[in-house]
Amino acid sequence: MNLIHSCLKRLVSTSVGVLRTRFGQWTKPPTCSLPLGTLADLARSKAELLAENALLRQQLIILKRQVKRPACTKTDRILLMLLARVVRAWKQALFIVQPKTLLRWHRELFRLYWKRRSKASSHKPKVAAETITLIREMAKENRLWGAERIRGELLKLGIRVCKRTIQKYMRHVRSPQPRGQKWATFVHNHAAQIWACDFLQVTDLFFRPLFAFFIIELRSRKVIHVGVTRSPTDSWVAQQLREATP
Repeated sequence: MNLIHSCLKRLVSTSVGVLRTRFGQWTKPPTCSLPLGTLADLARSKAELLAENALLRQQLIILKRQVKRPACTKTDRILLMLLARVVRAWKQALFIVQPKTLLRWHRELFRLYWKRRSKASSHKPKVAAETITLIREMAKENRLWGAERIRGELLKLGIRVCKRTIQKYMRHVRSPQPRGQKWATFVHNHAAQIWACDFLQVTDLFFRPLFAFFIIELRSRKVIHVGVTRSPTDSWVAQQLREATP
């Protein structure tokens, strides 16, 4: 009877040891797997995580003394940029790269994103020679027509040309204006009484647009008012003007 009891006890202890070892191996993620490591950290205490962070930080300090320039893959760069967004003191948490390097990676990714997005599927042909001739004839025969008026007349004919393109071909036709006070002279004389306003578009980490509305005084370049929004509307701009002129 005692022999059977000791055999069962030994079998149970062996099974528990095997299960504990297998469970530890299953819960311990490989060093190259970030998602599994994050899931395993959820079951650990805060003190243990702080101790491990201190241990890893010290090893990085030692590694930084020996490795001059570590190689980072594209996946490493994207992960570092995404993780830096959710860490408040991300500049102090970086060891293997400089903060300006991380910002440079984000600018490169930003340029690549907009390059692919703005790349047309098919190259549009340039402005036809007949259209250029028509623009010059309209500008020459109608001295009071501006680029916007010519653009409207071309739209009636089914010809789509942007305003800047029309202005480019109008310069070679129109003769210089008569002498007198130019716009630059007027602005210089009344710069202290003139405000200038415009929108400045910026982009956040996830390439979502933000629009900043600035009002400045021309002479001193002093910023009078600033407003930021994701979707500027007529009512929003009117409210900014009210706030700038209380």
